[in-house]
Amino acid sequence: MKTIHFAPIIACLLSMCCLTGLTGCASMDSSNQTSLLSAAGFRVKTPQTPKQLEVYAAAPSYKVHRATVDGRTFYAYKDEKNGVAYVGGEAEYQKYQQLATQKKIAQDYYMAAQMNQTMAMNWYGAWGYGGYRYGRPGMFWY
Repeated sequence: MKTIHFAPIIACLLSMCCLTGLTGCASMDSSNQTSLLSAAGFRVKTPQTPKQLEVYAAAPSYKVHRATVDGRTFYAYKDEKNGVAYVGGEAEYQKYQQLATQKKIAQDYYMAAQMNQTMAMNWYGAWGYGGYRYGRPGMFWY
């Protein structure tokens, strides 16, 4: 009789699921970032002059970075996929940080509630249901 080892199959499926999930999170994070920036008051700018195109090309993608020009501080976020930059001042950046913190707290509360619900479901099933299992009454979970 031939023995089938399920560990490599399960590991392969698990790694494929993780990669798929991480890919979805990366694209979702970018759209969430731009919506937070817009809500904070950042303005969407498309680089048009050669100087703007040069600065845009040198800027890091998908990160808010700080720059100072002529003594004025501003913050910019380069959205390479859409070819635009989100630009705002100190007030907009402070508002962006507040919104990002509020979003993080809301996500943490949501994850805690999900984990509590999952743990409660696992706990109640730990001692056996005692009801119908496979069509036979009184079968406990062993």
